Amino acid sequence: MAVRHAQAVWKGNLREGNGAMKLGSGAFEGAYSFGTRFEETPGTNPEELIGAALAGCFSMALSANLERAGFTAASIQTAAKVHLTRTDAGFRITTIELDTEASVPGVDETTFQQQAEATKTGCPVSNALTGVEIRLNARLV
Repeated sequence: MAVRHAQAVWKGNLREGNGAMKLGSGAFEGAYSFGTRFEETPGTNPEELIGAALAGCFSMALSANLERAGFTAASIQTAAKVHLTRTDAGFRITTIELDTEASVPGVDETTFQQQAEATKTGCPVSNALTGVEIRLNARLV
């Protein structure tokens, strides 16, 4: 199986410093800072990238699970909200909310929800995030 690469550089102290994150494939490179993580400054942050990774993995894995159940998804769209929370132990990602809409011809609601729930706990990125509560809102459209 493939090994994926990414890198990050940080320069300076926490509040005034800045950095950049880059995917090994070259498909993405983005600046980040204290402001992009903890405030509303434009730019990216690690939590946003984790959300994108989970949304992408979940959508793809749901498609595969539906296919194994005998259904072909016309489309699956997933959005992720990653909650970074200050706790007594420091900052933690405490919750990720997944909001999925899927168009799957012929599937019934019960089968769809069963496959969505199985995917929530079974996709590789979900498995990597076992210390985080993942909430799922899955809808057929």
